[in-house]
Amino acid sequence: MSRSWLTQLQQQSCIAVIRAPELEVGRQLAHAVASGGMRAIEITWNSDRPADLIAQLRAELPDCTIGTGTLMTVDDVERAIAAGAQFLFSPHVNPDLIARAIAAEVPIVPGALSPTEIVTAWQAGATAVKVFPISAVGGPSYIKSLQGPLGQIPLIPTGGVTLANTPEFLASGAIAVGLAGDLFPKAALDRRDWTAIGDRVAELIAAISHTRAAIAP
Repeated sequence: MSRSWLTQLQQQSCIAVIRAPELEVGRQLAHAVASGGMRAIEITWNSDRPADLIAQLRAELPDCTIGTGTLMTVDDVERAIAAGAQFLFSPHVNPDLIARAIAAEVPIVPGALSPTEIVTAWQAGATAVKVFPISAVGGPSYIKSLQGPLGQIPLIPTGGVTLANTPEFLASGAIAVGLAGDLFPKAALDRRDWTAIGDRVAELIAAISHTRAAIAP
């Protein structure tokens, strides 16, 4: 399952990260990004009623893969799996969390920053590694610098990824990116303008498609 998920993710190359202060807002945001063509949606575990929202989105968006992130403990992982999360992200490397996800055959992507942390996560069995917060260490240039020694490890930068720099991250070797704040402009959120958000996602998907075509062997 992890390999299949990773292959699907690499084809689209992006994940929408939704931190919802209210369940219905999270639901509307998920539907908005899905309307724009996004197929991987992360509901952070510190959202409002994340387990309920994940279960609801699994039923309403069958063409999407609904996962969760900001998982801090093994208990968080177990509850997320029980809610039906199809992939799991954490902000840190914890071998116990990774082992629990592996046992349940659910893809797990722990957060790491240094080469040592990245390798530790990978050797513990991570499906891929989230490089976070990428804005603190040089952005795309850091991903590119990791490719020589660590090119075999699938890397997903988050924390500072924008529509503007996504193509550069992918060209630098990232298999995918996670986008949060830049995907959901405050003005659109304040107006509850879900159509504008869907249009923004469609713009991102088009840019990624163009980038992938340009870097294809």
